[in-house]
Amino acid sequence: MTKNNDLMEKIVSLCKRRGFVYPSSEIYGGFANIYDFGPLGSLLAKNIRDIWIKKMVQEKDDVYLIDGSILMHPKAWEASGHTVAFTDPLIQCPACKKRFRADKLEGWQLKKDNQTGQWEVIKQGSLVCPDCKGNLIPTVKEFNLLMTTEVGSVAGEKSKVYLKGESCQNIYLNFLPFRDTMTAKFPFGMAQIGKAFRNEITLGKFLFKVREFEQMDIEYFCAPEKSDNLYEEWKKIRYNWYVEEMGLSTERLRWRQHPPEERIFYAKDAWDIEYKFFDDFEELEGVHNRSDYDLKQQGKFSGKTLDYFDPIDKKRFVPYIIECSGGLQRTFFAVLVESYREEVIKDEKRIFLKIKPSLAPYKAAVFPLVANKPELTNKAKSIFDSLKPEFMVIWDDIGNIGKRYRRQDEIGTPWCITVDYQTLEDNTVTIRDRDTMKQERIKIDEITEYIREKLK
Repeated sequence: MTKNNDLMEKIVSLCKRRGFVYPSSEIYGGFANIYDFGPLGSLLAKNIRDIWIKKMVQEKDDVYLIDGSILMHPKAWEASGHTVAFTDPLIQCPACKKRFRADKLEGWQLKKDNQTGQWEVIKQGSLVCPDCKGNLIPTVKEFNLLMTTEVGSVAGEKSKVYLKGESCQNIYLNFLPFRDTMTAKFPFGMAQIGKAFRNEITLGKFLFKVREFEQMDIEYFCAPEKSDNLYEEWKKIRYNWYVEEMGLSTERLRWRQHPPEERIFYAKDAWDIEYKFFDDFEELEGVHNRSDYDLKQQGKFSGKTLDYFDPIDKKRFVPYIIECSGGLQRTFFAVLVESYREEVIKDEKRIFLKIKPSLAPYKAAVFPLVANKPELTNKAKSIFDSLKPEFMVIWDDIGNIGKRYRRQDEIGTPWCITVDYQTLEDNTVTIRDRDTMKQERIKIDEITEYIREKLK
């Protein structure tokens, strides 16, 4: 086992052990590539969402938040091309009956026609099954990733609809009502954090490759002649967000441009922000200049004109779209990979998450030095209750103080507040820093401001 594979196992173990991520339906043996956020994971995911909304919507004057439904008119997916072109190339093992993506197997080279969804084999690679080592059938078949369901209450009269293969389609469908009901000045953007579903075959990559996930999308509508400059601006905005707000290191981030054979046919340009999760760089977010394709296609299939009239230049046009589309689960995973630390102190291993305090599930933990002394417990409880209205904090009185510190280190809690016997004498507490393990004493009435300042 390589060092990085070992690191992934450690992170997966920590996620389950400390309540970040649970395999879905585990009492039934699990459900492949579906995960639930536990109590700690829910808080971390919420913090990522909140920071994204704050920086991408709240602090901007030209981006507006929407929340679209999962189900849409099925024609929307015909217009977008997903019903035909949203495919993966699969190859099957007759021995174990499993299917694999041919383009991810050793030695295979394939080319996709993004308009038809068909894959052409350029070079045939290994035919050894990755699981059972049997012989793979050398025929590649296209497999559509869209998930389907039915709507309607009468058997035999139900209509087939699709779960969202990508969350951004809501934004294109809402362009017309947004244009007609809001007073937004052009150019403007619409933002959404929404669910998406894909019938993925590639398994075993934890949160990186899942069948149900959340996308954080910005679709920025602009004049065609201004799209190049705005595209470069959005590339900077989104890269800096990962560095400054998520705490990802520049050494593990890079840009990768889609080569012509990979780039979707209608895109004017396409770059991905990639993060080095373990051994390889993988996509974290796509930032693409999608031209006017999406609005033209939805207009064509709906019979509506999805355009914009510029009252200053006195011209009408179909806007170009600059798309920034990132995955919540992948960002969540990257934050854990970036922040995971191990060190040995006095022959004892310490595991801690050096996560940005703004992202930490709990901002502070409050302890009584011992749990069986009411005078300490009551004092600590009053501090805990005073912090709860403003911060997400956690109470811990299980085990000795050292074990509590280690437990909080593992979940990334930045500060631990301990009420001891000196507290009863002078109304001071100790605050321990997660990263340095240094402690300092401050007055109880200074705790709230202390945390506020540290979170700035």
